[in-house]
Amino acid sequence: MLFLAPTAVLTADVTCGPGVNVWYGAAIRGDVAPVVLGENVNVQDCAVVHCDFGVPNVLEPGVVVGHAAVVHGARVGADTLVGIGAKLLSGSVIGPECLIAAGAVVPPGMVVQPRSVVMGLPGRVVRPATAAEIANTRRINERYRELAARYAAGDIPVTIGRYAAQ
Repeated sequence: MLFLAPTAVLTADVTCGPGVNVWYGAAIRGDVAPVVLGENVNVQDCAVVHCDFGVPNVLEPGVVVGHAAVVHGARVGADTLVGIGAKLLSGSVIGPECLIAAGAVVPPGMVVQPRSVVMGLPGRVVRPATAAEIANTRRINERYRELAARYAAGDIPVTIGRYAAQ
């Protein structure tokens, strides 16, 4: 099941795999190159996914993009967490099962090896990701798929505007 929140914007050449969920205020633009969201990719509120001219941006299956993160790289490997407010700059390539810490800024062209934790400004690899951290990313992803199903079923009311309907 694909879930797109009412205020999410996907434009131009964006491909979504099954189970993708894109939340409120997120913007995904495939206007200068294709953007591919693999199976079960989760893009949270106010995140931005874009890319450079002619450089496709691929988010592999199970990627979690946290609130207000910016993904402007080339590839994010499977089961990677891009933390709240993190920024992946032009041409960056993130291996699978990585954790990009909240607020980290991955410099242009940086290649992050699989199972790495990146922190800081500019971002740098600080240590390997633990099995518990990778499991947590998968748990977050699963919870968002469950939440998306509840929204899609109408179990959670959606109000666009100031007040809920009475």
